[in-house]
Amino acid sequence: QVQLVESGGGLVQPGGSLRLSCAASGSIFSINAMGWYRQAPGKQRELVAAITSSGSTGYTDSVKGRFTISRDNAKNTVYLQMNSLKPEDTAVYYCIIATMDYDYWGQGTQVTVSS
Repeated sequence: QVQLVESGGGLVQPGGSLRLSCAASGSIFSINAMGWYRQAPGKQRELVAAITSSGSTGYTDSVKGRFTISRDNAKNTVYLQMNSLKPEDTAVYYCIIATMDYDYWGQGTQVTVSS
């Protein structure tokens, strides 16, 4: 059974950086896209960044120029480099790997931006 294991979250001061990683424990075939969502307390889950199988990327407006998504196809791993972090980036971050038949979700990792 495939599981997604996330790492890299934590507490960081405003202006700091974090790098999230999400690795699949097993083989996943027919991947359409990989991405990261986040959910802040009292808010709906929102798509932060996504990368397709061809390498095209997309970002929500609030993180453009600060976050970078990348992937390692051989390792079925997706990364999110987060720079210039702001308090409003505080949330639980979830990775997703979307295939033709199923969406796999990570367990979530807490990111807290605070001085």
